[in-house]
Amino acid sequence: MFKRIDHVEIVTDRPAESERFYTEVLGFRVRARDHIDRPGGGALDLAYLDLGGTTVELISYQGVAVAPEPEREHLGYRMLALEVSDMSAAAAYLKERGVGIVWGPVVRPAYARAEICDPNGFRIELRQWFEPPAPGSADD
Repeated sequence: MFKRIDHVEIVTDRPAESERFYTEVLGFRVRARDHIDRPGGGALDLAYLDLGGTTVELISYQGVAVAPEPEREHLGYRMLALEVSDMSAAAAYLKERGVGIVWGPVVRPAYARAEICDPNGFRIELRQWFEPPAPGSADD
């Protein structure tokens, strides 16, 4: 019945800057766009961005005030997480593009984890998973 996560929605008041960040820095591609006029005024502009089969939907409202995400820990969904193949290489790549690591990296036996921010200040986790040693290896 349930197949997969279809998409994650991000509400932004910086649609062009956010789209550039997700496509030019993180490597998403624009999958589709939509514009919806809402009854009673205001409109939504949508950009669907794909990375490896996962879609991020950037939503921007026209003529509607939207409050920012809480700055402190809170109940509910927390952040988007991207898997990286090499944390050090990802950090260097991002630094070259003016994107700093805002937390971490922290290295644990099974993974390395760090966080960056998108143009709205929303946190994005970077996660590198380590393969367990093969049975009978020197690390076993």
